[in-house]
Amino acid sequence: MILVKIKSIQPRKQRKFLYDAPLHLRRKIVAAHLSKDLKQRYKIRSFPLRKGDEVEIMKGKYKKKRGKITRIDYKYYQVFIEGMTRKRTAGTDAQVPFHASNLRIINLEMGDKMRVKSFERKIKAKEGKEGKEAKETKQTKQEVKK
Repeated sequence: MILVKIKSIQPRKQRKFLYDAPLHLRRKIVAAHLSKDLKQRYKIRSFPLRKGDEVEIMKGKYKKKRGKITRIDYKYYQVFIEGMTRKRTAGTDAQVPFHASNLRIINLEMGDKMRVKSFERKIKAKEGKEGKEAKETKQTKQEVKK
């Protein structure tokens, strides 16, 4: 659901954009892909992460482990998951941060009415796009036949 458009293709400007991005855009950037069954059910690919979502880790030491999101740090684009900890040298436990691109949403937290509305809005937009694309392909096929 990353609706954020970065105009430049230069890596330094892309990094600068991520560093300087305002909070309302950072929330959209911290998005993850949906699982296969959610993808088939809702016909959308990704959605912004939120506290309470159940996710599966796709890469790294904790690969294939699942847990609920306990906290999201939008400043550093980090997601913290319940049960994913490591030992500090002092002996205390510290939560391990993950990047949203390394996660897959297994179950969405739909307790908030605003989130449900935005989810439905995205589904409707996707259906509208698919209908529009189907019409365009029919028109081009008809033009080719003529």
